[in-house]
Amino acid sequence: MKRSQWIKWRKLILWLGTLLIIGVLLWAGAPTSISIAVSLLSLALQLLFAIMFMLVQFVALFWFLARGRTYWILPGETGVTWDDYRGNPEIVENAKRIVTLLKGVKEFKEMGGEAIRGLLLCGPPGTGKSYLAQVIANEAQVPFAYASAPSFQNMFFGVGNLKVMGLYKKARKLAKLYGACIIFIDEIDAIGMSRSAGGGGAGGGGGMFSMGGGAGLLNELLLQMDPPNIDNSWLTKLFRMLRLRRSKADRPAVLTVAATNLPDVLDPALLRPGRFDRQLWVDSPDYDGRVDIFNYYLKKVKKDESLTAERAALDTIGYSPAQIRHIVNEAVVIAHQREAQEASYEDFRAAMETYEWGLKQPLRSMKEDEQRNVAYHEAGHAVAQFLLKPHDRVWKVTIIRRGGALGLAATKPTHERYNRSDSEILAEIQVCLAARAAEEVFLGKKLNGVTSDLQQATQMAGAYLGMVGMGDELFSWLAAGSRTDALRALRPKINELLKDQMAQVKKLVEEHADFIHAIAAELLKRGDLTGEEIEQIYVELYGRTRPEPPEIKPLPLMDSYAQAAPTKLPEDGDLDPDEDTEAGSDPK
Repeated sequence: MKRSQWIKWRKLILWLGTLLIIGVLLWAGAPTSISIAVSLLSLALQLLFAIMFMLVQFVALFWFLARGRTYWILPGETGVTWDDYRGNPEIVENAKRIVTLLKGVKEFKEMGGEAIRGLLLCGPPGTGKSYLAQVIANEAQVPFAYASAPSFQNMFFGVGNLKVMGLYKKARKLAKLYGACIIFIDEIDAIGMSRSAGGGGAGGGGGMFSMGGGAGLLNELLLQMDPPNIDNSWLTKLFRMLRLRRSKADRPAVLTVAATNLPDVLDPALLRPGRFDRQLWVDSPDYDGRVDIFNYYLKKVKKDESLTAERAALDTIGYSPAQIRHIVNEAVVIAHQREAQEASYEDFRAAMETYEWGLKQPLRSMKEDEQRNVAYHEAGHAVAQFLLKPHDRVWKVTIIRRGGALGLAATKPTHERYNRSDSEILAEIQVCLAARAAEEVFLGKKLNGVTSDLQQATQMAGAYLGMVGMGDELFSWLAAGSRTDALRALRPKINELLKDQMAQVKKLVEEHADFIHAIAAELLKRGDLTGEEIEQIYVELYGRTRPEPPEIKPLPLMDSYAQAAPTKLPEDGDLDPDEDTEAGSDPK
């Protein structure tokens, strides 16, 4: 007999011997000893009852607090399949490989491999990360747990750990029953932030009240994702203790799928192999993907011939599947409100405008002179957009208030673009400055409605000179030790570039004064214009279609930096030349 087994049996023999001696003494002491023993036993039972009563209340409280907002979905319950996930065929192909592994866990292990334990889905909101996890679970015919990472956090230290332990305990039980189980944790960055950056669940304080559990919650998640091989049932543990089970403990196939918009902030321990083995970036669909998604949703609604998947996909560059679904539904709502039997393209367009800019809220009390100011402001934007942006089309120009903007001039790309030239960035700067140019030329005054226009123009000019190396130097503030000092030095050049582009766009609006006047007059008469209507105005005035946009170049900038007073400029990431700059959408 091994020493460890003899120690166990020795403890049992000692306890039995002690109880036997106490029994003999009580028997020999006759009624008096028995009476004293009964009294002591009664007192002990009362104390035990009081202790148990307090423990039950305490345990009940923790049980109530430890219940996480986790939804358990059994195989086939959602009914979503590969046919329901549209727009990203490459993502589907990778997900199908994971399903193949989940279905053949036993055969895969027999080959000597280990089942995948974690899949991290990264990407912007609305791209279908949680939906993809549901499809994987349904196609693999395994149970699916849907949990939100913030729901694990609790004001009592340790309660969040209990939630995570309970979640994985149930998942392992279901994995033994169904062969595998999937746990989906949404917004995992709430508890998985890097501990070196002070994250790890945003814990603060100490002791019993820790406001979320801090790094302890992350540590518990790390342990549960990659635990040691242990027996999970008490019967198996009993057999192993009695030496009736000698084989290695089997680890159930539990796949943890997590979603985040911020993969860069996650702790490195989460991202190592054995936890999140794979990472998939789920991005917004391209044109073909959007056509596929629109075909899927438009088949479910009544629509006329004007609303096609191809036309809608061209208007929704950058949209996520969730946004596309919302816009299609809103188009049906608008069609129903006007008592139509089918949704049209105009309903779809109205739904997009409401989603992007807000409801129409006309200012009926606005004076005619103020309406004229707004009309020429937006006309300046529209003319610059129409003549200078080669890869964009004017989509809508309006002087009707939407949200916080008194008016706006918006464009849509003619096709998807993934990089921009120096001429295109300068064209964007001129579009931003065109409203001020129109005000000075045709109104003879400067208005305060150019706040966001000047901000966007300054941001793009700073990026043009100091980030992407399109000026006379290859300097980049991204590599500078002190970006603030670099921006102070760049301020004179930024201002000179803006003045140069202002002069160029002012010449443009002067040469197309008839175009400006015509657009402003139509805006005052009708309130808004579409891109097609603006192009029609141009054809009627000049007898030709939209000309090829010119190649824009700046004048030579100053050779050396000028000293400038300290000023506060935007932080990192604000000065991005790829930032969407739909000019004219600022409150006037």
